[in-house]
Amino acid sequence: MSTAVDARTWAEDWQRSWDRQQEGYMPDREHRLAALVDIVEAVGGRAPRVLDLACGTGSISRRLLGRLPRATAVAVDVDPALLAIAAATLGDDERVRIVRADLGDPAWTAAVGDTPFDAVVTATALHWLPEATLRRLYGDLRALVRPGGVVANADEMVPARLPRLTAELSRLARERRAALWADGRPDWDAWWDIVARDPRLAEAVAERRRFFGGDHAPEFVPPAEWHVVALADAGFAEAGIAWRSGTGAIAAAVR
Repeated sequence: MSTAVDARTWAEDWQRSWDRQQEGYMPDREHRLAALVDIVEAVGGRAPRVLDLACGTGSISRRLLGRLPRATAVAVDVDPALLAIAAATLGDDERVRIVRADLGDPAWTAAVGDTPFDAVVTATALHWLPEATLRRLYGDLRALVRPGGVVANADEMVPARLPRLTAELSRLARERRAALWADGRPDWDAWWDIVARDPRLAEAVAERRRFFGGDHAPEFVPPAEWHVVALADAGFAEAGIAWRSGTGAIAAAVR
């Protein structure tokens, strides 16, 4: 019993650490994640079937199940270290299935299992994909949701037609991030250095570094309008910006 309790405590400590590090980049992060769950509930009701894409430590799935206890989720990522934390937190929950798959591989959907889903949600992850891969992925996702189902991607997505306002919003975001970093929380690189020193995660971090070749590829961060057009081009019946806070937004599409 104590071993199981210790594992849960260890996992929750890492969840809080991940949330704190991520909040340093997105002071409105909890609002973003809550907005994603709003979209899921609006389309899928109280018991939706959800694909948590590029799930990381399972941040969205945790909040989804907290609000909608009858929901079920398939949580997909390729990062072995983040998946280890997700598994330690959610792996015993029969409502969640954790899958390792590389979104850069066109065959990744085979790992997902039964389809369709009511919703596919993702946050602060798809900017690591090259443009061509993201376009292909949006097409993949259309095939994974039911008619009337939704895909929602929360990320940095500036409004292309408001350059002066965007400049000021970016300045405000930098000030808010600086205020959070002042408390000494680790940034991305420092956080991974800390993770690598945890004996339970060291092997997974080493595997991660081999897979990514040290780190992720350069970011692709187009304006919001790019996502709307790409989703429409993928064949969705509706596509638009469902939520915005400063320079961050949720691009959503309904099949």
